[in-house]
Amino acid sequence: MAEKVGQSFVQPTPSGKEELGKIEVAAEVIEIVAGIAVNEVEGIAATRGNIATGVVERFGKKVHNKGIKSGVTETGEISIDVYCSVKYGFGIPKVAKDVQSQIRQAILNMTALETAEVNVHITGIHFEKEEVAVQE
Repeated sequence: MAEKVGQSFVQPTPSGKEELGKIEVAAEVIEIVAGIAVNEVEGIAATRGNIATGVVERFGKKVHNKGIKSGVTETGEISIDVYCSVKYGFGIPKVAKDVQSQIRQAILNMTALETAEVNVHITGIHFEKEEVAVQE
């Protein structure tokens, strides 16, 4: 994958519209859109972050692009890698396919950019903690 420093994606001019200049979408924006889309998929427990995102979240700030990496393929198209865990009891292939569809659609709707690939990496299974009823 390409280095993200200063990376951006040029948005195409909508058909039938006059070109007024270049529109660039930063890689971080693509990652945030993808991160929000992932968290809307049923069966996703969490996305994988690092120590820095963990510290930031402890201070109450939501990190939307946690577990998302964007890059450019050899052909110059957008490539997304998603690192997430699935809730126990959900089918991994179905959840992964839903993640791919949700991300592609969200990026297309918000930026008019096509994604070449969305790679889903399942890093774990999340088991729900059963709440024990206290009897008095």
